[in-house]
Amino acid sequence: MSLTVPRPGAAALAALAGLPAAGMQFAGGLKSTPLLANLPFDLTLLCTLALMPGLLLLAAGTRWRALPAIAPPLACCGLLWVWLVLAALWSPSREVLSAKLPEVVLVGPAMLLAGLAVGGDSGARRVLAGSTLLLGPFIAASIALGLASGSVVLGGAVGANPDMVRVQYQLAGLAIACAAGLSALQVVEARGVWRLGWALLTVFLGGAGLLPGGRAGLLALGLAVALAPAAHLWSAGRGRAALGWVGLAAGTVLLGLAVVLADPTRAEGLRTLERFTGDGIAASARPVLWAEALRWTGETLPWGLGTGGFTLAAGNGERRGLYPHNHMLEAMVEGGLPGLLLWLGAFGGGLALLVGRLRALPPGAAGRLVALVLPVALGAMVSTDMGNRMVWFALGLALSAGLEARPRGSEEEMRVA
Repeated sequence: MSLTVPRPGAAALAALAGLPAAGMQFAGGLKSTPLLANLPFDLTLLCTLALMPGLLLLAAGTRWRALPAIAPPLACCGLLWVWLVLAALWSPSREVLSAKLPEVVLVGPAMLLAGLAVGGDSGARRVLAGSTLLLGPFIAASIALGLASGSVVLGGAVGANPDMVRVQYQLAGLAIACAAGLSALQVVEARGVWRLGWALLTVFLGGAGLLPGGRAGLLALGLAVALAPAAHLWSAGRGRAALGWVGLAAGTVLLGLAVVLADPTRAEGLRTLERFTGDGIAASARPVLWAEALRWTGETLPWGLGTGGFTLAAGNGERRGLYPHNHMLEAMVEGGLPGLLLWLGAFGGGLALLVGRLRALPPGAAGRLVALVLPVALGAMVSTDMGNRMVWFALGLALSAGLEARPRGSEEEMRVA
């Protein structure tokens, strides 16, 4: 007697890959919510482990075709990883290097491949977007309720009650921004009364973006709401509608901010606005870190400080958290000119590929990829370092624009064959 195991269908494969991928990508935001803050296990690790079998089944059950345009940025990614390993040879760091390098050269490639597979398959991409649309409002509502009940301390304020939940406001802001871009995309995709529902959700998420305190998150939200639907319209050959949407979104955002700022009492408790209008920008360490990164780049040309060497050179010791807070500057100051050129080829090439392929992507793919990639890309330029898994996953999503995927055994594949 033989046991036959049925092959998972396309919808099952998409769910097995897309759902845990969303959980993994936005685990930091989820762990910031009061409901999930005290989980007895690592949510990121759990979602990653759940994603692995889904990716294997998706890869085995799909026929992949890579376009020639994807080769240069992928080659730059590989060479960048190799160069950062070589640059570790002259790095003065030991602690930061030992923690950062494995994340860059081991976790980074795995996340890139995961983003390629999930973004390249239409079903998995839709499940990823749909799951993000659920996670974003959940995180936004949790922050709002936590603030009302006093169980949330935004940004981990100094001197706060250690028993209170400290929201990782940057990660929460990224999840809200991606969900807002996807919700705005639904406004232009939906028909009839459903448009009103999606519009209200977008407004709610926009308001929630004023709470966490992440300035980059709020900027990312505005750009995602403006550009994700515009990318969808542009992909569909509706250039005038795309420009009209950008103008409408920009006008709505400016009007909303004007209404809030017109009365100072309306801005009370809106941590993000406080960080914009108060002394938050002046108190930021980023300008100092950027200036130090540029100074040391000039002093160590052409090879750079070595991987992980910035914090020591800047006088901050082995403190990984004081990295340059800009992906490009980090690649340049630690990897020198080769690091900069390879970073531009990898990440700049990924952006160019996504933008150049907007018109050729399947219906709905352009807007979803832009909504999922843009907020993380902006975050990489003002925060996080080269070892951050979210950035490599987002790069994989962008590069997936250079992939074509068909389920094995499908009628379409038979015709192509």
